[in-house]
Amino acid sequence: MISHEVIFFTGFLLFIGFMLAIDLGVFTKKNTEVSLKAAAFMSSLWVLLSLLFSVLLYYWGHELHDIQSIQELQDIVLKHKHSVNIIPDSFDVSLANYRKNLALEYLTGYVVEYALSVDNILVIVILFSSFGIPEKYYHKVLVWGILGALILRFIFIFIGAALIAKFGWILYVFGVFLIYTGIKIYLERNKKEEVNPKDHPVVKFASKYFNVSESLQGGKFFFKQNGRLFITPLFLVLMAIEFTDLIFATDSIPAIFSVTRDPYIVFFSNIFAILGLRSMFFLLVNVLDKFKYLETGLAFLMVFIGAKMLLHDWLEIIGFTTTHSLLIIIGILAISVVASLIASKRTAT
Repeated sequence: MISHEVIFFTGFLLFIGFMLAIDLGVFTKKNTEVSLKAAAFMSSLWVLLSLLFSVLLYYWGHELHDIQSIQELQDIVLKHKHSVNIIPDSFDVSLANYRKNLALEYLTGYVVEYALSVDNILVIVILFSSFGIPEKYYHKVLVWGILGALILRFIFIFIGAALIAKFGWILYVFGVFLIYTGIKIYLERNKKEEVNPKDHPVVKFASKYFNVSESLQGGKFFFKQNGRLFITPLFLVLMAIEFTDLIFATDSIPAIFSVTRDPYIVFFSNIFAILGLRSMFFLLVNVLDKFKYLETGLAFLMVFIGAKMLLHDWLEIIGFTTTHSLLIIIGILAISVVASLIASKRTAT
């Protein structure tokens, strides 16, 4: 008999696949620049879908693990270390508390991943510019890049969950790593990032094992010439973006595990944030320079998440909940955005 987890997860993947198929089939038939209006619409749509998914978890989240009794609920809460108030004599109230916490964990993880995606956007902008990719090809590369990211994140998340389940102490390693990353981001916040395509690891690897063309060939990833298969700069930049996402995943996935240890919730929040990244890219690509203090905010965010991992047991004792985490994370991001806008307005005048 197929488990509820498999049905729930399969349904989620089918929905995501359907949305991406529409994107690939409808919006990428022609290589054209994405307008600000279209980007705003798609960003709003993905945010709306992400919020609706939290509503789904709020009312039907228990269906994910098919919880039918108070004992099953206690086992799931213990397994995934949920901060849920279980009332032994009231299964319905306990289940409602569980669903509410599940929705909060998902939302918190989504906000964290969405915020960290901004740093990813900055690197993608630099890659497109360094490889000389025209704006009309951005959308095509990003959509295919998302497909690769979905697979990579799936592997990372469920391997990470297995490691945490077997070696609980690895959370402390993640915590130290995130604090280190946050400090590093803060110290390098004013450093201008540059990419030399010839020195990029992906280009070196591709040049060694494949035939690489210097021309775009009308937006193709591959083409044949004299019986030989060539890859174009468009495919090189796609590989470079996947490589970059792999690096960013080592930060963002441990960060979400500080919010929830349920791998399905980690995956759901991660994927919705990644899917929103593509449309958000076209919204922010021309205004990133206005968010002067956003990188500082991300640095503080990483340090907070890392510290939360290290102090998890103590925070649980004093009653620190997922709601508190969400409020602090939103507060950090809001302060950095408002400070950036104020600084940008002062500079303009």
